[in-house]
Amino acid sequence: MMVFPTMELLDGRCVTLEKGRLEEPLIWHVDPVEKAKEFAVAGAEWMHLTDFNAIQGDDSNKELVAEIIRVAGIPVQLGGGMRSRDSIESWIEQGAGRVVVGTLAALDPTLVWEMAKQYPDQIVLAVDVWQGQVMTEGWRQAGAFEPESYIAAFGAAPFAGIIVTDIDSDMSDLDAQLGLISGLAAKAQAPVIASGVVRCVDDLSRLKYLSNISGALVGRALFRKTLTLEDALKAAQPQPEEIAEFI
Repeated sequence: MMVFPTMELLDGRCVTLEKGRLEEPLIWHVDPVEKAKEFAVAGAEWMHLTDFNAIQGDDSNKELVAEIIRVAGIPVQLGGGMRSRDSIESWIEQGAGRVVVGTLAALDPTLVWEMAKQYPDQIVLAVDVWQGQVMTEGWRQAGAFEPESYIAAFGAAPFAGIIVTDIDSDMSDLDAQLGLISGLAAKAQAPVIASGVVRCVDDLSRLKYLSNISGALVGRALFRKTLTLEDALKAAQPQPEEIAEFI
């Protein structure tokens, strides 16, 4: 299972949010560029980056995001503000390893399907769930879709992955989150990346045994230091099977 150390940007600073509330960010006083380099040094193979300003239509983090992509030393999975073909293609051309599409997939699923075929292994679908519905507009707008039917509607679209976030539970009820994520993963044809469920090593140990879970975003726990990236990467590795000794 792949661990994606996760960084979220707001006004040029690293932040974490409680249930997507942009008006109440928890600010971390670290250099985003240096933090991205630290992810690579620790052994991460990918990182995930979300630009909350871009979600609001503000491109003030654009140069910072581009710099992180250039110097991180590992591929970047980028989310935030991917509302058109042009924005997706622009970030791919600037070196983003993958781009995450949420609202655009709900508004124009045909375009997103075409983009997934055009850029194999580079388009990731975001499915953010609140009270049984898929949310759009950065968790601010409830859609008319249930997550099961929403994922099913994309069928065999060649996504690099599907990021599933249970906003409703948001770390408060891990069993409920795992139930939702595992249920959706069982129906998805693309591999699922779990978001918002990792607080400690034990959470990763449980997650990696769920069917069709290819990875996990790990952000808040790293910044709060309830988990080190080194321990997360180790926990995500498959355990060697015991081999019987023959005498």
